[in-house]
Amino acid sequence: MSTELVLASTMFVAIGLIIVGIFLATRLIGPKNKDAKLKNTVYESGVSNPVGNTNIRFSVKFYLVAISFLLFDVEIIFMFPWAVNVVELGYAGLFKMFFFMGLLFAGLIYIYKKKALEWD
Repeated sequence: MSTELVLASTMFVAIGLIIVGIFLATRLIGPKNKDAKLKNTVYESGVSNPVGNTNIRFSVKFYLVAISFLLFDVEIIFMFPWAVNVVELGYAGLFKMFFFMGLLFAGLIYIYKKKALEWD
């Protein structure tokens, strides 16, 4: 058996034992709450007894706006390195970035046509 395999398996077992030891230590040392009824009650934003139903459904438009924001936010991440190296990339880099921005603009038009950004 190679020494690397022995070292790797020893480290794997040691890390596993350390994790198990941490969990056992927190179980033994940590505070204990004997009143399970109080522990299982709802507590939201300082209100102990919420009014109404807490299982309300959100409109899918919230998620569409969030995903659209992430999509166009990631676009900026790709544009910064391009802006730094635009001179070194030359015309080929310029056309590639125009193509990339054109695809993103097509996505924005698609989102607009699907009326994902309109609120009723």
